[in-house]
Amino acid sequence: MSEAGNTLTLETTQGPVVIKMRPDLAPGHVEHIKKLVGEKFYDGIVFHRVIDGFMAQTGCPRGTGTGGSSYPNLKAEFNAEPHVRGICSMARSQDPNSANSQFFICFSDARFLDRQYTVWGQVISGMENVDKIKRGEPVKDPDKIISATLS
Repeated sequence: MSEAGNTLTLETTQGPVVIKMRPDLAPGHVEHIKKLVGEKFYDGIVFHRVIDGFMAQTGCPRGTGTGGSSYPNLKAEFNAEPHVRGICSMARSQDPNSANSQFFICFSDARFLDRQYTVWGQVISGMENVDKIKRGEPVKDPDKIISATLS
């Protein structure tokens, strides 16, 4: 499978974060994220929920965790990839088929999420910048994605 177009770079207020997207695990989710990146949806979006030792969540256009894109929610693509440090996975409500634009990056192992959330990528560079993202629920003066690009 070609790697072209499956590298997502998030330029954040803490520095770049490079994510290898995994269409082999979650083809629908990766396609959706690529569409949103192409529309510059993630540019300027804050990390609104950041829990030390757990994860940093982003992707809400309202900055509150209550919003998504204008597109329909996605059908779950749960897979066997473990939720470990650097994994990128989709946020959702109680409904398994409610993921849309919000996602999180794991700071450390969160194996209790395995097979219940859709893993779609892995940080391959810049995890030290993820570690610097300001914590909080909600975050005061949150860090944000300045721009998101594909290569």
